[in-house]
Amino acid sequence: MSKPVVAIVGRPNVGKSTLFNRLLQKRLAIEESAPGVTRDRLYGQAEWRGRQFWLVDTGGLTFEEDQIAREILHQVQVAIDEAHLIVMVVDVRSGPLPLDYSIAKLLRKAGKPVLLAANKAEAPVETAEFFELGLGEPQAVSGAHGLGTGDLLDKIFAHLPAAEATAEDDGLRVAVIGRPNVGKSSLVNKLARAERVIVSDLPGTTRDAVDLIIEWDGRRYRIVDTAGIRRKSKIGERVEHYAVLRAIRAAEEADVVLVLLDAATGVTEQDKRIAGIAHEAGRALLIVVNKWDKVEKTEKTMDEFRRNIRRDLAYLSYAPILFVSALTGQRVQRVFAWADFVAEQHALRVGTAGLNELLAEIMAITPPPAKGGRQLKIYYMTQVKVRPPTFAVFVNEPELMHFSYLRFLENKLRETYGFQGTPLRFLVRRRARKEAGM
Repeated sequence: MSKPVVAIVGRPNVGKSTLFNRLLQKRLAIEESAPGVTRDRLYGQAEWRGRQFWLVDTGGLTFEEDQIAREILHQVQVAIDEAHLIVMVVDVRSGPLPLDYSIAKLLRKAGKPVLLAANKAEAPVETAEFFELGLGEPQAVSGAHGLGTGDLLDKIFAHLPAAEATAEDDGLRVAVIGRPNVGKSSLVNKLARAERVIVSDLPGTTRDAVDLIIEWDGRRYRIVDTAGIRRKSKIGERVEHYAVLRAIRAAEEADVVLVLLDAATGVTEQDKRIAGIAHEAGRALLIVVNKWDKVEKTEKTMDEFRRNIRRDLAYLSYAPILFVSALTGQRVQRVFAWADFVAEQHALRVGTAGLNELLAEIMAITPPPAKGGRQLKIYYMTQVKVRPPTFAVFVNEPELMHFSYLRFLENKLRETYGFQGTPLRFLVRRRARKEAGM
């Protein structure tokens, strides 16, 4: 990353995510009083006194021996390694606990500058006992109310390396969505060519949407790994509900959405609902079939699988399909080229003259429908926006426009101009008689 990195670390339930959100001035991390909510590194772009830097929220360290605790420790160590500065968060109300001493020892060994944030200081408090951690003077803050956070940001600013002459673009924003355990994190790790997010056979391991900046072939991409989206009846924990909302928001804010399917199970009802999120949001979309290495194949297998997807996800007939294996890396790097391509199609603009020449040809071959003795008249069509491409169609009576004729127009637009990987939108508008020359 070109911008400096500031990592927030600490034991569970000291308010790291609350402070993270406060410093970013947005609710990016999940906040919950139950320990163990933040598991992966979560990135956000912060700015103070005109200087931008990356803020990294991390999972609560416990140094226990279970699988998730070990993975959290690994992710925290990676965050420490890439950080320019570390902010250790402690709970001022509890005082320093044995875990705090263990974490402070870990940070001293890292040899990176560390600031100590004594959180939950909603009222004047004594922080002197935290000097025992050996990390210098504690800064009393309240992530919940914002008290002392300006002073903390001033201290962070003072430790940042010199600013670069120009800031780099974060690149194309690509969200990866899908059911739990379809391999989203494995795919992101393979794209990043590093173990950046936790991978586990246990569904639900990813709880937050996790942003990564990846450079490939001279271009930058912001890849957003999201929590697996379950059926509503399966969402038992309040925190998981928040994670699902974050995944939906990530898809809606992305430039390109990768809808990940599991080759071993095919398209499920939940896959249909998940893909609909990206479609309804009007995002550029690529269907990625993962775990292709686990499928027994003949020369016809891929074509048969593609036909099944087109049947089950008929409303995504415009979306390219890519078969990959995040485990072996098969065709994974093609994701970048396809993401660029559908993003270009998503931003494609067609001139009004060309559109109306095509419209005249279409109506000459297949006239607009009539209803109850009334004939639909289409006067002209123009593209009014991109991302997604949106067309205004001016007619005499909008209620006469049947959805099947709009679908027919859409198919003809795609045949002529492409628009692969992007939904199209139509606005049917009435044109006054005088304007229509009637």
